[in-house]
Amino acid sequence: MKFIETLDELHGHYGVPGAASTKKEIGWFIPEYRRIIEAAPFLSLATVGPEGVDCSPRGDLPGQLVRVLDDHTLALPDRRGNDRIDSLRNIVRDPRVALMFLIPGSGNALRVNGTARLTADEELRRSFEMEGKQPRTVAIIRAETIYFQCARAVIRAKLWEPHAKPSLPTPGQILAALTKGAVGGENYDREWPERAAKSMW
Repeated sequence: MKFIETLDELHGHYGVPGAASTKKEIGWFIPEYRRIIEAAPFLSLATVGPEGVDCSPRGDLPGQLVRVLDDHTLALPDRRGNDRIDSLRNIVRDPRVALMFLIPGSGNALRVNGTARLTADEELRRSFEMEGKQPRTVAIIRAETIYFQCARAVIRAKLWEPHAKPSLPTPGQILAALTKGAVGGENYDREWPERAAKSMW
């Protein structure tokens, strides 16, 4: 198998992108992009650090997922999770981030690339309070490039169409397999919904 190893080879396979692919990319939040961000309940956050790259799912109620602070800046609260803080450790050491927003029912995604810094500012954290709980930190993201992604991937995946529930291994089963039963198992799966409900924010 021969691999593509130069930009010239790569561009030879793909050619020049059309105007619709390039004109949509800007460095500030126009009203149309703001509307998409404010409607989004889910995004993926990509970061990079000395150990490699990381991609983390982030979800919340529309309008609570992130906040547009100005034409170039977003605030992303860190809600409760698994406390691995892979993304946050990366941001402290390398500020480069990429976000992809998804909205159920919409074929288009919105992509934001830029840099981030973390703050534990009390007033800002309080402004994101949900059910009496504040995020421990908030990422302040300075956008450098913003553009929408066309719907082909979502259409091919039939992402928002009804699907039969797949038969997949549960988190409890995975943990049990990895630890020879020391962690996880049926009790883990049975207790998780109640545990998650108590620690959602």
